[in-house]
Amino acid sequence: MAQVTKKENKRSTGIDMTKGNPTRLILFFALPLLAGNILQQLYNMVDSMVVGNFAANGTAALAAVGTAFPVIFMIISLFNGVGQGATILISQYYGANDMRGVKRAVDTVYIFLFVVSIPISIIGVLISRPMLILMKTPTETLPMAVTYMRIIFIGTLASFGYNINSGILQGLGDSKRPLLFLVISTVVNIVLDLVFVIVFHWDVAGVAWATVMAQLFSFLFGVYYINKRGDIFQLSIRNLEFDAYILKEAIRIGIPTGIQNLLFSLASVALQGLINSHGSIFMAGFNGATKIDAFAFLPLVSFSAAITTYVGQNIGAGLRDRVNKGVKSALMLTIGVSLGIAVILMPIRGLLMRLFSQDPGVIEAGVQYLNRVLPFYFLLGILFILNGALRGAGETFVPMIGSLISMWLARVPAAYILDHYFGGANLYFSYPIGWVLGIVIAASYYLKGPWKEKAIARLRTAEKAT
Repeated sequence: MAQVTKKENKRSTGIDMTKGNPTRLILFFALPLLAGNILQQLYNMVDSMVVGNFAANGTAALAAVGTAFPVIFMIISLFNGVGQGATILISQYYGANDMRGVKRAVDTVYIFLFVVSIPISIIGVLISRPMLILMKTPTETLPMAVTYMRIIFIGTLASFGYNINSGILQGLGDSKRPLLFLVISTVVNIVLDLVFVIVFHWDVAGVAWATVMAQLFSFLFGVYYINKRGDIFQLSIRNLEFDAYILKEAIRIGIPTGIQNLLFSLASVALQGLINSHGSIFMAGFNGATKIDAFAFLPLVSFSAAITTYVGQNIGAGLRDRVNKGVKSALMLTIGVSLGIAVILMPIRGLLMRLFSQDPGVIEAGVQYLNRVLPFYFLLGILFILNGALRGAGETFVPMIGSLISMWLARVPAAYILDHYFGGANLYFSYPIGWVLGIVIAASYYLKGPWKEKAIARLRTAEKAT
């Protein structure tokens, strides 16, 4: 079992978010997360840059990597939700200074990791080709996309393991050590990308194997480093103890989050099919542009993760009023940063697209996407903060329903309607349309729902049960 190595009532790692200025706490917790998220995006960005510029058929290879990602994310994210649920529980136990609860949650999530990884790998390998055909992947892109997807699924254990290590530490308020793990993994990934593609000419297979090997190295290094430092606990893989109540709570919290991610992925698959119908150049432009726009919303993701941990710890400590102060601070930070990013990136969007391709058609297709999405990222920031706050309290059902409605009753139908009546790139206006509806749903529950009281009551019940 994970074992405490220092006094249980001392917070020897991470940030105690139950005390101090909320704005400062959220900002300083989010900064390492932001750095880590930037490095995480370098995985995908470097993959795309290397295959787009050095693979034998760069445009088709770039399109293959991009079209495979939504399916990969769709399968893995559903089960990653349980790990995210455990992270929320860890933050709540930590806020309540319940180190025994922290240990039980850590053990249980590791057991879950080992049990589900192999079946997911097998399922992913089997469904790769049928799913890509269903998505109308062009013939010249299909074989490379299948290869990339199957290799990534083979590495499911490594991907899960890295994310679980990071989630455990983030739940404890530690966003610095996950950054260290990711720095090492990113360096390994970049080096292997260049070696496998430029030297060995493995093309799409090369970037896939580079990603898997880098994630595996990061996972194993994370386990080693956590044990070496041992500030709160040490991991003993041989002596893990399963706790059915913890798993039940992690599933209750995490499955809606996983389903939310799944809904996002299914919507992405549906939109990818529409995008694929416009041909490889349109696909490649979209893939390159989404790498840029992924960087644009990284601060939003980081602030959302920060507010989730902040709310989790303060709910655990029973500090309801402090929760509201933190959410207001996070909203102000997120809106300001997202508007600033749009102002910076819009004038150089064409130059950024040239990082991925020198094809004028690909560059123009990517610029058209960025023109229609980047200015509205402040809306996504608001949505991320509200949903992050609710998740921190263990209220993941409402964000799931909001995603279902905003994506499948707004974004996907709007994309097809806009494409039919206004053509091509105008389908991208469906993104801000969906965000607005998601904000309405999340804000309504945040302002009127009894979510704080319910979360505190559940935590007290859990303490009595153990």
